[in-house]
Amino acid sequence: MSHSNRHSDLLARRERAVARGTFHIAPLFAARGEGALLWDTDGKEYVDFCGGIGVLNVGHCHPRVVAAIRAQSERFVHTCWNVAMYEPYVALAERLDELAPIAGEAKSVFFNSGAEANENAVKIARAATGRQAVVAFERGFHGRTLLTMTMTGKVRPYSAGFGPFAPEVYRLPFQPFFAAAGAPDEEVERECAAALEHLFAYHVEPESIACLVVEPVLGEGGFLPIHPAAFRLLRETCDRHRIVLVADEVQTGFGRCGALFACERYGIAPDLVLMAKSLGAGLPLSAVTGRAELMDAVAPGGIGGTYGGNPVACAAALAVLDVIEDEDLCARAEAIGERVRARFEELCAERAMLANPRGLGAMRALDVVDPLTQAPDAVGATRLLGYAQERGLLAMTANGNAIRTLMPLVITDQQLERGLDALAAAAGALAAESATVGAEA
Repeated sequence: MSHSNRHSDLLARRERAVARGTFHIAPLFAARGEGALLWDTDGKEYVDFCGGIGVLNVGHCHPRVVAAIRAQSERFVHTCWNVAMYEPYVALAERLDELAPIAGEAKSVFFNSGAEANENAVKIARAATGRQAVVAFERGFHGRTLLTMTMTGKVRPYSAGFGPFAPEVYRLPFQPFFAAAGAPDEEVERECAAALEHLFAYHVEPESIACLVVEPVLGEGGFLPIHPAAFRLLRETCDRHRIVLVADEVQTGFGRCGALFACERYGIAPDLVLMAKSLGAGLPLSAVTGRAELMDAVAPGGIGGTYGGNPVACAAALAVLDVIEDEDLCARAEAIGERVRARFEELCAERAMLANPRGLGAMRALDVVDPLTQAPDAVGATRLLGYAQERGLLAMTANGNAIRTLMPLVITDQQLERGLDALAAAAGALAAESATVGAEA
């Protein structure tokens, strides 16, 4: 059966064949990608500020990654690590054991997705501690499986209608741990300590907690960096109560925040680090790297999976690590972030509907708000993204009304300016629309 690849025909086929529970930020179909650019099936070119939701830090189709994929796929595509082992798995584990911000000897294990990394981190922590409880944060996002959906700190669209949920998951408020960067350390420490004391007094005793899972920068929750004083307090609290501190670096990792891992920006060594997204440059691959004594607490056969650490994905990941190092993408992320920070501050000064520029490295965001009340405006954010798409920019929201940046770190200065100019023009179009609606009212 022959099918048309015209956009309208593809959209009709999607409506007929694909479950509506999946979402898309823009009604387009990709035809080709290169670096930080994406072309749709109608031939239109876009600057990509989404990067496959943080998956493409080394860009679309990086030649070294493509070459690694091709070379491995010509040898063998799959054996299952549990059947016949292979060198790329071991080599990638060795690299991550060395690179991850873990104190002392480290070991790694591989899975397919960020959700699987989170779920297996909980299993490892439970096996190592003999405890059951898990602590996560409001606004945190950790996945869509039963356990990780329970850990995720937002109801819609992630958990509404999907209960009952996994037991022994408890939650801390996102404030004051994710307070503004300029908030005084003493004040943040005092309020965070009070929140922890409340949790221990009214919800779960610390002696029952296996692990505390935190994103150094909230991803889906709005691109809010954790306050340095709060992160230090979490490390101290976990040490005091022998709780495993888990850093979910699925979205923050691999150069995005100006270091290979965001934890490095804070000088914090977690017990387990979770990775996925840009680790495989688009191939399904995730990892848990952690202190060796924790990682070895699980008996053989207790963790793993048919496709975990697929050889082609491992080969791609090794190439990703080479590219990040050789092209100095951590420094590039910091330079990108400085330019985005400056433009976001300018935009917020110019437009009353834009506010709260923030971020770490190239992981930046600003909010779309009601100009009069400063209340979050998710509808306005969606409209702004539509105007941006018309102007050749693909971008997306976080937590409804935040516009976030996940551009590939290989983006050129000219492409970055094109994207930021398109966003500025989109904000102007939204302002004009709002003014017209106000005048008609």
